[in-house]
Amino acid sequence: MLLALAGVTGVGKSYYKDELVKKLGFEKVKIITTREPRIGEKNGEDKIFVTKEELQNLRDDGKIAYEFDLLGNTYAYTYEDIYSNKNKVVEFEYKQIFKFKEICPNSCVIYIFPTNLEVAKEKTRERHLDPQVEKDRLLEIDEHYKRITTDENLRNMFDYTIYNNYDEKSEDEFINLVTNLLQKEK
Repeated sequence: MLLALAGVTGVGKSYYKDELVKKLGFEKVKIITTREPRIGEKNGEDKIFVTKEELQNLRDDGKIAYEFDLLGNTYAYTYEDIYSNKNKVVEFEYKQIFKFKEICPNSCVIYIFPTNLEVAKEKTRERHLDPQVEKDRLLEIDEHYKRITTDENLRNMFDYTIYNNYDEKSEDEFINLVTNLLQKEK
């Protein structure tokens, strides 16, 4: 199963991805990116940091299945990672859903909706991003929220929506949903 997590910045996509690895044995899809690592990020864990030339070499070798640009950087997934027979989890930027579903029609996409946008914004501030990146991400939260609440076509692209109240109950509901999805796959 390829499970994709989407939602506004600060909603907990990375947290839930890590929980799926710990609790249900999923493997992370490692996104390839041309952006610089943030403090605490380790190359090869969640992301593979490459130069533009290295990314072009991967393209030339026919290894890139899907890529997109976001905030001045390129992000990409390999065929090997997204078409694996293993249980894999990936997070992605919500605007990519239409193309993502075209490339990965058998994926299961869960949209994580924050019950409180201000908590998502605070979680974003806690990342200590570059000031301009933080400003862009905070503005993106409001834009994203407005779009997801008014665009029915966008909402319909997601297979499931789950609400995150940043508590144990939300986490349990998320893990139970994925556990049930895995049982249906058998």
